[in-house]
Amino acid sequence: MTLPIGVSVVRPAPQAMLDTAREADRAGVPTAWSTVAGISPDAVTILAIAATQTQRISLGTSIVPAYPRHPLVLASQALVFENLAPGRLRLGVGPSHRPTVEGVFGIPMEDPIRYMREYLTVLRQLLWEGRADVDGQFLRVHAALPARTEPPRTPLYLSALRPAMYRLAGEISDGAISWNSPIPYLVRSALPALRSAAEQAGHRHPILIAHVPVALSNDESAVRAAALAFLTRYAQLPFYVHMFRAAGYDVPGDGTVPDDLIDGLVVSGSATQIMERLRGYLDEGIGELLVTLLAIRDEEREAREFFAAIGAS
Repeated sequence: MTLPIGVSVVRPAPQAMLDTAREADRAGVPTAWSTVAGISPDAVTILAIAATQTQRISLGTSIVPAYPRHPLVLASQALVFENLAPGRLRLGVGPSHRPTVEGVFGIPMEDPIRYMREYLTVLRQLLWEGRADVDGQFLRVHAALPARTEPPRTPLYLSALRPAMYRLAGEISDGAISWNSPIPYLVRSALPALRSAAEQAGHRHPILIAHVPVALSNDESAVRAAALAFLTRYAQLPFYVHMFRAAGYDVPGDGTVPDDLIDGLVVSGSATQIMERLRGYLDEGIGELLVTLLAIRDEEREAREFFAAIGAS
């Protein structure tokens, strides 16, 4: 049985993203994920198109920023997707970051935990029960699915960095999606918060989907250069800086990425060496992995090789 390892589809152009999704599907990769980012080409739309051009692969958002997109709008998009490819959508949502939400969209980012509770409640009621009735501090929604439309019961996941958001994920979602979080931190802090909240709410254990950057190379200097290019932005975002510090890394917040943080986040080597490390992460209790491949020399070749290794696992 193929290991539960999905891939992040991060290409600049929609057609390139579609090509990557088709390649992953042919190789037997279980899930292709994509981030909805600012005013970049919309990943929800691209993934819906990908659903019509692939056969088996699940397609997930990791994540849709919640503040700029009303939950009814996202639910209507999910209905289109579920009609095109029943059961293959995995819907990840999250608050995103103040520099984006307030600085780009101009939307006040108030109380992200409370806002995400209301947002996920609307999605859960509508997509699982067929009707949403929520009168919250931020959202007041009364809506029902169209007549004769069965609730698709789309899996819902919440992005999380710190224990409070993992607790919320355990309470009201199907799982949590981490991003650039060291595995020991997830095992020590995230999993206990996720599981204890789920138990208190009377739910089965939700899944923790752990994001891992990987580089298909043994060239240490090339791997570090690719890692710096990928991680520098995150080392400036306050939510991530707080998480890195809680995980034990001295990140100053000015974009500096310490060497030990790269060592703690990025898995590199041959495809066989990388897969062995990823198996170890799953053995530690991580339910699923979401991998971003950091290109070193030939992105397309490296992607094909890594996808094949996942499909053969």
